[in-house]
Amino acid sequence: MDTSRRTVLAAAAAAGLMAAAGTPSYASSESRTPVKELFGTLPDGTKVYRWTVENGGTRLKVLSYGGIVQALEVPDRHGRYANVSLGFDNLGDYLSATAFFGALIGRYGNRIAGGRFTLDSTAYQLSVNDGPNSLHGGARGFDRRVWDVEPFTGPGGVGLVLRYVSADGEMGYPGTLRTTVTYTLTGRGDWRIDYAATTDRATVVNLTNHTYFNLAGEGSGSILGHELRLAASRYLPTDATLIPTGELAQVAGTPFDFRRSKSVGEDIRTAHEQLVTAKGYDHNWVLDKGVTARPEPVATLHDPGSGRAMRIATTEPGVQFYSGNFLDGTLTGPSGRVYRQSDGLCLETQHFPDSPNRPEFPSTVLRPGETYRSTTVHSFSAR
Repeated sequence: MDTSRRTVLAAAAAAGLMAAAGTPSYASSESRTPVKELFGTLPDGTKVYRWTVENGGTRLKVLSYGGIVQALEVPDRHGRYANVSLGFDNLGDYLSATAFFGALIGRYGNRIAGGRFTLDSTAYQLSVNDGPNSLHGGARGFDRRVWDVEPFTGPGGVGLVLRYVSADGEMGYPGTLRTTVTYTLTGRGDWRIDYAATTDRATVVNLTNHTYFNLAGEGSGSILGHELRLAASRYLPTDATLIPTGELAQVAGTPFDFRRSKSVGEDIRTAHEQLVTAKGYDHNWVLDKGVTARPEPVATLHDPGSGRAMRIATTEPGVQFYSGNFLDGTLTGPSGRVYRQSDGLCLETQHFPDSPNRPEFPSTVLRPGETYRSTTVHSFSAR
């Protein structure tokens, strides 16, 4: 465990923090057996459960519906805990909202132009749910499916194995896709996500998680003061519907340059055509490392106020940085406060948007006999 992590856990223990007013208090770095409780019931009678996983001083609450991260709780520099992810305290809001709070995204994270692609000379029409395009797997993507969940505790950590079988033709995608996603909290308190999938027909796959982060705490206000660094020299400009144009543009000299840490809000109001079109940041950064066999560090996020910091390592070649542009005050979090523009941000590790229509992009094709694998690790500290 790193020094900053030991310091905040010791501070929490010394303070003898008590659970009050919904504020978690747990300073132990020891793992605990995941706890299951009923969260709600779908209109068809299907029960949705919430699992609480705890290890290394981090607590994760996950729903069987959508594999949603309903809460992610970590300490600040003084050992005080807060939920640093946006979401809801009831199932009904998850069913009605389209913000993808905390959800597993599939079969294809991000946008596919026109909801169409051709694979092996066969054209496929997907569910269209974002203007003319297909977004995050369509109208009923993996975020709106009930996953089978199995808890585990082992030497590598404690967590959950989530499984879902997507039928051939679901949302227009070919092939029966068998997906396994493993959420692990390690002894260091890292949150690791391992994705795996197989298919019986050639298809396209791009899985990710859509957690909105606010390291100051859910409902605390804007993330524009958060400091972000991205290990990316290029990004993908988009058209008016947020589909990549195909250009891999240099970030140098633009508001998209996060190679050195800077506040999210430093350049977000710049009259740059790409920022105007997206109403902020909603673009894919082309990571300098490319696709790697093991997770490599690609991003750091820091909230100066609380001292909380998050480092992201991934095997993926891209990260979609979304600055919460479309949060408009119509959604209310568990804090009782409404979410407004830039009250949370997403850092979605993934392959590039619209790759099925861009052969020059890293391939997202999965064929029978192959196994799709991807790993992303979120590491937390405070300073």
